Amino acid sequence: MPAGGFAVASSGAEFEAKITPVVIISCLMAATGGLMFGYDIGISGNFESLNLCSSVLLIFFSALNSTCRFGSGGVTSMPSFLKEFFPVVYERTQQHGADDSNYCKYDNENLQLFTSSLYLAALTATFFASYTTRVLGRKHTMLIAGVFFIFGTILNASAVNLFMLILGRICLGCGVGFANQAVPLFLSEIAPTRIRGALNILFQFDVTVGILLANLINYGTSKIQGGWGWRLSLGLAGIPALLLTLGAILVDDTPNSLIERGHLEKGKSVLRKIRGTDNIEPEYQEILEASRIAQEVKHPFRNLLMRRNRPPLVITILLQVFQQFTGINAIMFYAPVLFNTVGFGNDASLYSSVITGAVNVLSTIVSIYFVDKIGRRILLLEAGVQMFISQTIIAIVLGVKLQDNENDLSRGTAIVVVLMVCSFVSSFAWSWGPLGWLIPSETFPLETRSAGQSITVCVNMVFTFVIAQAFLSMLCYMKYGIFLFFSGWVLVMSLFVMFFLPETKGVPIEEMTERLWKEHWFWKRFMDEDVVKKESV
Repeated sequence: MPAGGFAVASSGAEFEAKITPVVIISCLMAATGGLMFGYDIGISGNFESLNLCSSVLLIFFSALNSTCRFGSGGVTSMPSFLKEFFPVVYERTQQHGADDSNYCKYDNENLQLFTSSLYLAALTATFFASYTTRVLGRKHTMLIAGVFFIFGTILNASAVNLFMLILGRICLGCGVGFANQAVPLFLSEIAPTRIRGALNILFQFDVTVGILLANLINYGTSKIQGGWGWRLSLGLAGIPALLLTLGAILVDDTPNSLIERGHLEKGKSVLRKIRGTDNIEPEYQEILEASRIAQEVKHPFRNLLMRRNRPPLVITILLQVFQQFTGINAIMFYAPVLFNTVGFGNDASLYSSVITGAVNVLSTIVSIYFVDKIGRRILLLEAGVQMFISQTIIAIVLGVKLQDNENDLSRGTAIVVVLMVCSFVSSFAWSWGPLGWLIPSETFPLETRSAGQSITVCVNMVFTFVIAQAFLSMLCYMKYGIFLFFSGWVLVMSLFVMFFLPETKGVPIEEMTERLWKEHWFWKRFMDEDVVKKESV
């Protein structure tokens, strides 16, 4: 890419774009949707990005130390919360008999429903969000997400029965559906091409920060006497919810969205402001042309099925499936592991949250730094090797050294597994975590962008829901074999990236068809001009 802040379009025109304060501030405020998402899944014990680390360590540390107690890193680890809403699980966690399997204590349908209801609600909400994103704009869709988050927080913090608790969880899921629909599009459209990846990954970075903050808050509130600490943990989710709502009120909508909805002068004004230059005519004309094409599309979801839109659609669906089958969302409801065997003593729970959370946050920063330098493909391929090795070693160690309740894992072996688990978390955090959201948000043309993002969120939530519902039973029956299962998937997805995923680094968002799909060895067959013309008739 040429120096001096220019992005070259395929037509030969140059898009001048400075990195302006208004872009940075707008992206930071919009990305707080990720902070809310991360805080929610961390506070409830469903570790979107940390669950693998916590659960594996829990399994073998519990076998090492009979004084270790099962629990979730979230409110589901708090006895008062379990006793009030999930008494069956509470009774299991109080039993420490020889016949009590460490793998099956949390195999409970109501507890799985508590977590997975969020994803089911998000799946449904994303189709409504597709409409609001297109008709009302990215800004107002983020505002709707903030309102859902606020209502969900109030219901959860004040819940007196399971129905109220799950209703609050559903509201939070609706917020996730609207936020995950609008925020990645907002970030991709407002960012200059050369730093689009870094600014988009701010969403995932805020997810990891939210999880870390949630774990630290859970550690503190779990020590509150009187059994009401879980209410404080759930109630504090109101802070990121308010930040997202305030941010949605203050930011301008993207030029792409404004122009698509007919606000041409406003769109041009915003484009001039975010690019920090008066020389915005080439980019404005390109957005205007994309908007003209978008206006001709009356049924964007039907348009997605056309042959010319098949490459981004197929890649989007597979990226979401693969992201879930890395294994990162597989382990749920477990506490930060007692690190007694590696010398952390009574504060092991706190240190566990800090260590794994810090690995996740710092690794996401790695992705922010490198994604626009070395590209998306290199990060995904490197992480595939690292995740495959880490999970294979974990499976071998657990298979050889550990049965359900045998205390035969040495301290040295425990340290090796800790390192492998954290290696897995770090590789996911700089690859499939953020890039699974980034790539779909930048590859669809304007006329199908909102519908494409709905498919992204929908498929992600479907497979997250499936994993959420099935994993505890899978863990109960497959035990250490679960990691071989997911490592096999890591191999498959790495081969897909190698052969079928084109590099989007440095390609202007409205130039993907010309510079990406028409040049790729496989996908260019779907860009046949005669077929495209017939579809357009």
